[in-house]
Amino acid sequence: MTSNQPAPDGVMRLINGYWNTGVIGAAATHSVFTHLENGAETAAQVAARAEISERGAQSLLDGLVSVELVVLEGGRYRNTPEATEFLVEGKPASLAGFARLKLQHTGSLIDLPEVVRIGGPLAGGETEVADNPHWEGIVPAIAAVSVPAADAGVEALGIADAGEISILDVGGGSGIYSSIWLKANPRARATQLDWEPINAIAHRLVGEHGVGDRFTTLDGDFHTTDFGTGLYDIAVYSHIAHQENADSNIEVFTRLRKSLKPGGALVVADYVVDDDRAAPAFPLLFALEMLLKSNEGGTWRRADYREWLLKAGFEDVSFHAAPPATMVIAR
Repeated sequence: MTSNQPAPDGVMRLINGYWNTGVIGAAATHSVFTHLENGAETAAQVAARAEISERGAQSLLDGLVSVELVVLEGGRYRNTPEATEFLVEGKPASLAGFARLKLQHTGSLIDLPEVVRIGGPLAGGETEVADNPHWEGIVPAIAAVSVPAADAGVEALGIADAGEISILDVGGGSGIYSSIWLKANPRARATQLDWEPINAIAHRLVGEHGVGDRFTTLDGDFHTTDFGTGLYDIAVYSHIAHQENADSNIEVFTRLRKSLKPGGALVVADYVVDDDRAAPAFPLLFALEMLLKSNEGGTWRRADYREWLLKAGFEDVSFHAAPPATMVIAR
């Protein structure tokens, strides 16, 4: 192979990419990142603390070095800054639970070639239900996904200095926006609209953040539940638009605008692609998950959100980075 010929290493790494999910999910399952953060430095020490085989611990550590989440120096292993921030249990933005959750989804990829051929899911698409017994595991696991956007919203909306504001979080799940925003502003109050079993989980999680006394819930489905008129200073619609079609998003945006006080703001956080669909990388890849699981969902362009929000009656639309998501603010 000459110096001008491409090497197969990169393609091989991509073809075997499912091992990334496997090694991170398995490491999170056995709290490897947490043990490293708490002082374990060798395969033997990790094995002892995690109560796994030393051979297994060594293989996990080899894999984590490969995917650049763990560094080996002088025979000692340690987390990278990214692993410390996002994979150590108990951290506000920890994705350890999310890594364990995604490990369970790898089998569905076997259907992707046929899903691409027919243009949608094989079994009619996933339909979420209120009494899903898995909510107790799923809701906390996906909470950290919204932390970057919630943190960005504190600054972009000036929440800390906004005084006595009222917040509506539609489909709020874990209540992570309420937890972060109510902690930033001790005079704010928040209401979450979601199914009753999910709201029950949110009450517990928001309470653990110490702001449960200013958090209330409204049981219902956002497709049909009335949001009210002129009640809120801020409304949130986070990681929902990607599962809805254009008409549904416009309809919900219109009702959310009606729910806002004069001068109020709607915050939409989601995986948004550029208008030419050339970037960002993660939202482009996420489009395949929507193809696999939903009948009409997708990763929508900035131009789509702008058009929908203007049709809903908003006049000013701005976009703010919250990697890997984008936060859209409409007034």
